[in-house]
Amino acid sequence: MKLFEHKPFDPRAVMGFGILNGTSIGLLNLSLGFNSVGFYQMTKLAIIPFTVLLETIFFRKKFRQVIHNIDRMYNFSVLKLHYQFVHSRNIQLSLGVLLLGVGIATVTDLQLNVLGSVLSLLAVFTTCVAQIMTNTIQKKFKVSSTQLLYQSCPYQAITLFITGPFVDWLLTNQNVFAFKYTPHVLAFIVLSCMISVSVNFSTFLVIGKTSPVTYQVLGHLKTCLVLGFGYVLLRNPFSWRNLLGILIAVVGMVIYSYFCTLESQQKASEASAQLSQVKESESDPLMSVENGASILSDGVATKAPVWSSNKDLEA
Repeated sequence: MKLFEHKPFDPRAVMGFGILNGTSIGLLNLSLGFNSVGFYQMTKLAIIPFTVLLETIFFRKKFRQVIHNIDRMYNFSVLKLHYQFVHSRNIQLSLGVLLLGVGIATVTDLQLNVLGSVLSLLAVFTTCVAQIMTNTIQKKFKVSSTQLLYQSCPYQAITLFITGPFVDWLLTNQNVFAFKYTPHVLAFIVLSCMISVSVNFSTFLVIGKTSPVTYQVLGHLKTCLVLGFGYVLLRNPFSWRNLLGILIAVVGMVIYSYFCTLESQQKASEASAQLSQVKESESDPLMSVENGASILSDGVATKAPVWSSNKDLEA
């Protein structure tokens, strides 16, 4: 099936991505350890707006430069495509509704401390950058999610293997290698590793096919489903606040899906229209060329196209 076929590309990008991913996982676990569950949920809620902020700042600048180059090359304006890398206001509002609902359903106690807050900020930053890189690397180097996972996992594993035991010893004053590993414990460790691989595979696949923001929306949908199934199957305590939050979150997800679909259709139609305009401008025989042919007039012969030596400097 060639799911994990090796495809060589920039090794520095793979190494940096793997180390950043491992660091993100470690910081999220440390954030949960040093903060209350409520504050940790707030940390997870902060990932979406921070991701939108980073994508808006960096991708808008990049796309504006592309627009400027195309405009100079073909002498027509494509500024109306500026929203291609910028989340529309409607999508931002729908994400606000979603975050409000999840916050109402999950956030209970908020106990703040300096170290926990710093770790949470670092966890949010590294997670956002890692998820954005997951999407951009796959598109830039034209690799699949499994190919990226296959090449970045060794760096991620080495990062966690080196830092994990040291941090664990620093916090608990116990050596993880001195623990007595019974067959029962080893079986659960192997099961946990298999689940982690599945989670990583689905994460890379979803982010590569959609976007980091959509992946976070799915993550909050998972949270709502966990609360709902916990009440239905396990009879966990369920209050009106949980129910209200889940309903608001579902409304936000529906609105988000609607505007994402609408925006994708607009992008496709605009891109096809601009492409056809470019092809027409390139194939139009009446287009004047710089210092080139003049249009036929009364008894005046056409002038052959002349190469301008300054064209590359002016472009």
